[in-house]
Amino acid sequence: MTIVETFEPSPLRLSHLDALESEAVHIFREAAAEFERPVLLFSGGKDSIVMLHLAMKAFWPAKVPFGLLHVDTGHNFPEVLAYRDRTVAEHGLRLEVAKVQDYIDDGRLRERPDGTRNPLQTVPLLDAINQHRFDAVFGGGRRDEEKARAKERVFSLRDEFGQWDPRRQRPELWSLYNGKHRPGEHVRVFPLSNWTELDVWQYIEQEKIELPGIYFAHQRAVFGRGGMWLTAGEWGGPKDGEPVELRSVRYRTVGDMSCTGAVDSTAATLQEIIAEIAASTLTERGATRADDKLSEAAMEDRKREGYF
Repeated sequence: MTIVETFEPSPLRLSHLDALESEAVHIFREAAAEFERPVLLFSGGKDSIVMLHLAMKAFWPAKVPFGLLHVDTGHNFPEVLAYRDRTVAEHGLRLEVAKVQDYIDDGRLRERPDGTRNPLQTVPLLDAINQHRFDAVFGGGRRDEEKARAKERVFSLRDEFGQWDPRRQRPELWSLYNGKHRPGEHVRVFPLSNWTELDVWQYIEQEKIELPGIYFAHQRAVFGRGGMWLTAGEWGGPKDGEPVELRSVRYRTVGDMSCTGAVDSTAATLQEIIAEIAASTLTERGATRADDKLSEAAMEDRKREGYF
């Protein structure tokens, strides 16, 4: 009698990055199938860059079936805006820009005494959503960033005023997402919810994704305020007694220049940044975002108002 040996194929095991990518691609495809007018928030920051990369993968070889939206504070870093425009042109994408400066010029918004414009983004964002009738808005929020984001759903329902009500959020068991909404409401969709900052950087390295140079260590003229290194600019810094000095810094996150701090760093490569992040005990927003330090519930308040 001949004995025939049989071998059971081993199950396919994805790396944790491949599993996160697969989940994000699934979220993009689910939202694109369920909503009529989605849009992706794109600032040229690393999280929105990774989101766009995932969206292009999700629908390849077709083009991304939705446009991009950026709420421009007028105080964004020039390197990041240049990257944004270059990326849009390179991939033939549609970009809508809602400008905070327009709202200040016509009196719909007032400048804050501290010069920070990040808290002023809510009204232009909601107006753009209403004007273009966007019913799904992809955002780059991650649960590891801040406690107000930690309890957020992947599909986050917003009412007709763009506000968030915890009592109306739906369970998401077995990765089943409920996008039902009434006319005038919309859903914020967060494909990177389960990612960490380290995951994002490791994925950028794996996929060889280009980033603005601001994320890598470089010599920059900065001044100290509130325990952070800020860049001088038209927003009003520095003040008297805040000397400017040249330091080797990089940015872990980017936003309004008035509230986004740099960190001392010599990490000039992806491998060095990954090692630096792995050793860090502070989240990127906790370490470098002054707008999150305005109060204990700063991000929670802004989320309820419709910003996040």
